[in-house]
Amino acid sequence: MDKTTGKRQAPEVVTFKKWGRKGYSVFCSLHKVVRIGSLGVMYFLHAIPSNAATNLLDARRDTLDLTKDVHQVDEVVVRAQRAPVTFSQVARAVTVIGKDEIEAAPVQSIQDLLEYALNVDVRQRGNFGVQADVSIRGGSFDQVLILLNGINITDPQTGHHNLNLPISLDAVERIEILEGPASRVYRANAFSGAINIITGTSDHSNLKVRAAGGQHGYYNGGLSGTWVTKHMKNFMAADYRKSDGYINNTDFNIGEGFYQGKIMTNAGNLEIQTGYTNRGFGANSFYTPAYPNQYERIKTIFASAKMKTGKVVHFTPSVYWRRNQDRFELFRGMVDAPSWYTQHNYHLTDVYGTSLNAWFTSPLGKTAFGSNFRSENIWSTVLGKEMDKPINVPGEDGIRFTKSDSRTNFSMFLEHSAYLKSWTFSGGLVTNWNSQLGMKWNLYPGANMSWNFSKIARWYASVNKSLRMPTFTDLYYSSPTNVGNPDLKPEEATVLESGIKLEQKGLTGHVSLFHRWGKNMIDWVRQPDETVWHAENLTKINTDGVEFAARINPKELFGKKTFIHSIDVSYAWMNQNKQSGIYASRYVLDYMKNKLDIGISHAIWNHVGANWQFSYQDRNGAYTRWTGTSYGEEVSYKPFWLADARLYWKRKGTNIYMGISNLLDKTYYDFGNLAQPGRWIRFGIIRQIDF
Repeated sequence: MDKTTGKRQAPEVVTFKKWGRKGYSVFCSLHKVVRIGSLGVMYFLHAIPSNAATNLLDARRDTLDLTKDVHQVDEVVVRAQRAPVTFSQVARAVTVIGKDEIEAAPVQSIQDLLEYALNVDVRQRGNFGVQADVSIRGGSFDQVLILLNGINITDPQTGHHNLNLPISLDAVERIEILEGPASRVYRANAFSGAINIITGTSDHSNLKVRAAGGQHGYYNGGLSGTWVTKHMKNFMAADYRKSDGYINNTDFNIGEGFYQGKIMTNAGNLEIQTGYTNRGFGANSFYTPAYPNQYERIKTIFASAKMKTGKVVHFTPSVYWRRNQDRFELFRGMVDAPSWYTQHNYHLTDVYGTSLNAWFTSPLGKTAFGSNFRSENIWSTVLGKEMDKPINVPGEDGIRFTKSDSRTNFSMFLEHSAYLKSWTFSGGLVTNWNSQLGMKWNLYPGANMSWNFSKIARWYASVNKSLRMPTFTDLYYSSPTNVGNPDLKPEEATVLESGIKLEQKGLTGHVSLFHRWGKNMIDWVRQPDETVWHAENLTKINTDGVEFAARINPKELFGKKTFIHSIDVSYAWMNQNKQSGIYASRYVLDYMKNKLDIGISHAIWNHVGANWQFSYQDRNGAYTRWTGTSYGEEVSYKPFWLADARLYWKRKGTNIYMGISNLLDKTYYDFGNLAQPGRWIRFGIIRQIDF
């Protein structure tokens, strides 16, 4: 309804190809009908609005609630009746992996799934979700912001803990990957990108039970379910997995529990979530090959609440808390420990925060504003400043924390979007204050624009600035092989990006180019004649990158009888120009130079099908080979092909499958001196009952 004339406006129709039946958050529309086509294995998009002045996008919300008016033929018609929201900014590249793709993928963990995402580099230390470092567009693992249902769960101690998630892959509804700097959206530390993991969005009550087993003493059991009433939706999940390990001291056991609830009231919708994970694992050569008998025990608990309310001005306040407790053993169980090693390392981080996001529409477009508060605290036996009064380590007899540190981050943002026919313009800034930087406030602006120059093609460009604070490990860690640096400065970067997206029947794709000017980049480095790694600000690292992604849907091109469901191809190339002297790099300079991913999904016979994933990875950099007693020669990382496969039978809520990881049985290294597992075969069954 037009409030100025009292007349009802006809909804504008916008068509998007190759989409599924779920309310994916990267699409939204105000007073218009959006036709969404069928979805295949993985899809790529740019969140770019159409050419109407009322086509308003919100760059602040994590998910989109859609009121569906469905007429099912080959596409789903979705009518969004309220103010639009979206995961990403206008004219930004986003990769979304949906539920159907997750269930069909030949992987067993969130880390494995991200392995095949466009320009995402996953460096694993242990399989099946044990531990992995994830980076985007050549950044480091500390430069990616991790969110769970839109709530920041990034760990301030180290990015190694960012994927200590209280959920298994089975509980994930979809994953949204925002490429490039996201400080305008998520404030500090969204440096090279953000990964938002969405759970429990089913609108129907159901129960799912699953079990799997395989080589190396692997076992996995899980239970999840959704209970929906008129005014409340509940999602619960529990999971346990274990293995004896593929080589000595790579065993693991992981337990997880998660609850998510949504309460619909007249005042608005209240969303709550809480989760807990307890994981222990042998860490053979995880951080240094000089000590192969390392071990870690990690406990993580998390809770948050978020309210969505308001009609003219829409408000989304939220609060959250996360605790991560880590025990690191350089000598597992003190076996064969030398006299100088008298105690394990203990750490506990408490992070709590609150945010307020708001937006409203006007004849000039759409304006978003808000603020964010975050407190990061650590108690440790090795990280931080000396405490006046040591305190007991929870759950450990006779052990006391002797060091601690804390910091506070506060930010405010303002953003406005305007539209003119086929053009879209938006700009904004975030002002950020961190207690470690004194009284200094820093500004991080950004701007986007896009142009729909044809019915099937769009051009976009953006420039954004971002920052990342050093972790507590960067600042304070000290060991026989690693030394931190309390004088580290924050990392800063400016990124210029442009791209074109193509959408037509049976074929979608995009190509993009970006350049990042990096300043004060943090890395663990050493000179050739040194044996100890130390944290430093590298003067400057500039990055150039090209991305390409394409998806072919043979059923739309050649008819439904075609046995191939989908073909996905993506390629990313990057080059970094560094000014870091003769330092050897442990993380930042070991970026993925070339990455080619190919996915094929096809039917075999009746209810039997298969999914294949292939990845060619060519990593820049080198590592110093460990000879067994000392470091030897420098060895460059060798490129390799990685392949995973899944054969399945699926019918009426039952899925029986065989999965094979590293199908080609390749010997490869994500980290120097740490060989990844060879071929690993597993079998499983999943049973879902809908109510």
